[in-house]
Amino acid sequence: MVFLPQETIIRKRDGLKLESSEIRQFINGLVAGTVTDAQASALAMAIFFRQMEIGERIALTEAMRDSGKVLDWSDLDGPVVDKHSTGGVGDNVSLMLAPILAACDAYVPMISGRGLGHTGGTLDKFDSIPGYTTSPDNELFRKTVREVGCAIIGQTADLAPADKILYGIRDVTGTVENVSLITASILSKKLAAGLDTLVLDVKVGSGAFMESADEADELAQSLVKVANGAGMRTGALITDMNEPLASAAGNAVEVRNAIRFLTGEHRDPRLLDVTLALAATALQLAGKAQSYDEAHACVSKSLESGDAADRFARMVVALGGPVDLVDNMDAHLEAAPIVRDVFAPGAGFVSKINTRAVGMAIVALGGGRRMPSDRVDPAVGFDQLAGIGARVDKTIPIARIHARDETSALEGERRLKEAYEIGDAPAASDLIKKTLLPEG
Repeated sequence: MVFLPQETIIRKRDGLKLESSEIRQFINGLVAGTVTDAQASALAMAIFFRQMEIGERIALTEAMRDSGKVLDWSDLDGPVVDKHSTGGVGDNVSLMLAPILAACDAYVPMISGRGLGHTGGTLDKFDSIPGYTTSPDNELFRKTVREVGCAIIGQTADLAPADKILYGIRDVTGTVENVSLITASILSKKLAAGLDTLVLDVKVGSGAFMESADEADELAQSLVKVANGAGMRTGALITDMNEPLASAAGNAVEVRNAIRFLTGEHRDPRLLDVTLALAATALQLAGKAQSYDEAHACVSKSLESGDAADRFARMVVALGGPVDLVDNMDAHLEAAPIVRDVFAPGAGFVSKINTRAVGMAIVALGGGRRMPSDRVDPAVGFDQLAGIGARVDKTIPIARIHARDETSALEGERRLKEAYEIGDAPAASDLIKKTLLPEG
């Protein structure tokens, strides 16, 4: 039977369930050029309004996975594990989590992305490390994973190419914010990476793409069901993003924060809790521990013993970075010319933070992108960010700004002050809102 893309579009437009075979033919045609961008746009809009059932989402995810190369790690002697965050501000968990898991005898081929909107990107952080290559050839990538246990790199062109095409179409047709399409976009790349196990950090709050609890829960449920339905053992944590996760937000400033975390010089309490919870969940799902408590003990030991810091240092060297980055980071990470404290207009407690606005303040400093072609300034951002509940006054700042010039510094300060509300001490809220594990 001849496949006609318009028939698939009409069926979904009318709210009918699509067959796995027609979804696969549509995606194959999109990559081959026999399905046009206009037809893909029409189907995306139909899905946007009609959604997809879980079975359809699995079929779409698998078809997008199979649109390119699927990595095979069967030569490794341990589980292949990864983590994905839906995006936040001051979220540098990946920098610590990958070496922590590697020190617990898991393999972590982490394929990460760049900043999107107000959120920071893991690759942008690693680009601030001189010499580190985020786009190694396949031989170096595999060698690093095999010998170090982890490698954090960017997506290659041959992994899930259908996602890149479809995302570009969605980005300009108002169809990004759809759970069915978001699910397939995230998971197709992770499945193409050849993972056994995935742990998801679904953010909720003022700095997340999902600002309400219902939205975050819907996305987390979809991701866990579809990933497990496609054969990848997956769990998710829904975590708070109503304030920056780390006390640093930017690129080089977050790398410094991560190195201090790994060496034990300084660990932000909320960042520590989320990092260890995600790592322990991943380790338990991967079968490297019989219980969550056992897994948590292992990841805690790998951090406290210095093994995780050693894995991070070895990964940096293997991928072209400085041999002494961990011991001598200030000699390698670029510093901004302007560094000074930022004070709130009045005294009191930090009662609320518009975390998205903090992220946009970093973009205004040059630490993010206004246009896809923009160069990211690695040195700018904020550190010593005050969290919700912290007391501030004319002697206790809300943050320290790192800026390239006086004009951007003033703009960054203005935006940051507007993002902070000072008032009475707020009630504490849960950091980890919910944990979703696969059935069985």
